[in-house]
Amino acid sequence: MTNTLAVLNKFDSITLKEMDNVKLMNRTDTKFTFNIAQFEKALDIVLNDYRILEVEGKRVSRYKTLYYDTLGLNLYSKHHNGQLNRYKIRHRTYVESNIGFLEVKFKNNKGRTIKSRIKQAETTETWNGDAKTFLDKMLPFEPQTLVPVIWVNYSRLTLVNKNSAERLTIDLDLQFVNGKKTENLSSLVIAEVKQESKKNSPFLKAMKQLHVREGSISKYCMGIALTSEGIKKNNFKEKLNNIKNIINDNSITNS
Repeated sequence: MTNTLAVLNKFDSITLKEMDNVKLMNRTDTKFTFNIAQFEKALDIVLNDYRILEVEGKRVSRYKTLYYDTLGLNLYSKHHNGQLNRYKIRHRTYVESNIGFLEVKFKNNKGRTIKSRIKQAETTETWNGDAKTFLDKMLPFEPQTLVPVIWVNYSRLTLVNKNSAERLTIDLDLQFVNGKKTENLSSLVIAEVKQESKKNSPFLKAMKQLHVREGSISKYCMGIALTSEGIKKNNFKEKLNNIKNIINDNSITNS
């Protein structure tokens, strides 16, 4: 991580206000999962093509995210079964600023991701007031069926393309907390390339150069699959094995 931070300090910075034009709430996502050693190489390749979000002097921020699902994990099951028009519901806290949002992510049958959110300081286990009004509007099912199921915590940095409407979110130091069980994946990096429409970019070219293939499992589904017993995970088996191989690969010295 020390080497990573040193490279990040070389990037030009961008403020939250300057990022207003690249919120990309309705977008396409291209995802990659790879080892931290490959990530440091990718940063060197794209150094002159992106700016990094800096908030109060910090370029890496800690996120704590509580995901909600039904008692039967219906939302997880829809993702596992490959159904589109599916939802994720979560509360995200930006740790350094202590700001929180209740969020709904909708993946439609055209492969687009649409995110909506309202400001909400605290997580909740019951739905009322503004939170219930928001979820009633956004969901085709009763919000009261939703319960907290897992914490997904990580450090995030954001890169913004200097020349086009493209934003990268890159997650490090991933941690899943499900009841008394905790999984830490410190060698894993998850990157999402967010664009208005899918097209080439310097980061995508860097991934190709480093032989990193597109593909990922959602952090929520990964966390549930790794920390829960007695649930279906056959459709994620290949991805989970790939993640284990990435984590255990300490031999990446060149590409």
